[in-house]
Amino acid sequence: MTKPESLATPAPPASALASDQSRRIPLTIAAGVVALLVLGGALFARAHGRTNDVALVSTPKGVTALRVVAAKYRRTRRYVGTLEPWVAARIGPQLVSAYLDTVLVRPGAVVKRGQVVATLDCRNSSAVSKAVAMQARALERTQKAVASESARVGSLLGGGFVSPDEVEQKQAESESKEAQVLALQAQLAGASLQVSDCILRAPFDGEISERSMDPGAFARPGSSIVSEIDRGTIRLTAEVPEDDFADVAPGAAVAVHVLATGQDLAGKVARRAPGADLSTRTVHIEIDLPNRDRRIPVNTTAELRLDVGQPLDAAQIPLAAATVRGEKATVFVIENDVAHQKSFRMLGEREGALFLDPSLTAGTPVVTQGRSALAEGDKVAARISEAQAPARPPPEGHLEGEGRP
Repeated sequence: MTKPESLATPAPPASALASDQSRRIPLTIAAGVVALLVLGGALFARAHGRTNDVALVSTPKGVTALRVVAAKYRRTRRYVGTLEPWVAARIGPQLVSAYLDTVLVRPGAVVKRGQVVATLDCRNSSAVSKAVAMQARALERTQKAVASESARVGSLLGGGFVSPDEVEQKQAESESKEAQVLALQAQLAGASLQVSDCILRAPFDGEISERSMDPGAFARPGSSIVSEIDRGTIRLTAEVPEDDFADVAPGAAVAVHVLATGQDLAGKVARRAPGADLSTRTVHIEIDLPNRDRRIPVNTTAELRLDVGQPLDAAQIPLAAATVRGEKATVFVIENDVAHQKSFRMLGEREGALFLDPSLTAGTPVVTQGRSALAEGDKVAARISEAQAPARPPPEGHLEGEGRP
């Protein structure tokens, strides 16, 4: 019998396997390159789709705007003044120097005219006054005796018992004694004044504002022991520029704000100096304010507001909406969604509000936020805010606006 042939498939040769691998590598590389090109094309298309082909200049800029408000403006002058007492006095000795014995009042005490407020230890002055009084009394009696003797001697002249010379000498002696008596009386009056100076009294009805010395201190002429004021009427004094001379004429109405108490008062200019101070070139004015209830403290500060001229029509805008240079205010006005830079004459300013010439019509929107990024002719997308920021209401009797432009 013959042996059958094997049914197994013969293995491919090694050269065929190597040829297969060499063909697969270029295909893989080609597929990778194609994939990279497809991915790059997709990324390019995505980036190109997000590119803004519209110029930024033509894009509206977002801003916030407010509408112009019609208002009344009246020029107002503001000054700072001092509230002074109607009468003030520093009480102390005028003639004597002595130790302080008692001080009977303290600040805030109400005193009447003639009331004793302090005493000095003036025992020496009292002794001197008594001694002078005794000398004057003795000399007065001597003068009376000499005058009587002179009269008797004169009666003997007609009988020839005495000479005219003796009569004249007696008369001269009598007149000399009389002159000495008058001199001692004058000296006694001076000593009495010194004694009276040792008891210090209130010169008028008022209040004690200051106590400068306590018992035991040595007081000299001109030194102040206590100070007294009368503030039943307050004198409000202020210095105003010379170019406001005509505005502060006597009778001009003034609104007063007392800083110490927060009171708002109305007054009128009572007195005005006829000329300006040589050193400061300011004019002194005074306003009298009644203070019977003594609510207003003296030597404190007050603000004065004085209306000048007639009320004027004005356009009111917030201070943040304009750039101010001199008497001009520059704003961005929105017209048909386009910002235009315009300048207007400024009438005045008051606490966050500007008052401009009424040529800026009411209702016109002006840019308040975003002004720094704007230029003339820029398109804007404005958000109109209805919240207007008016200035603080002025005191009664005043219209809006204050200060100089």
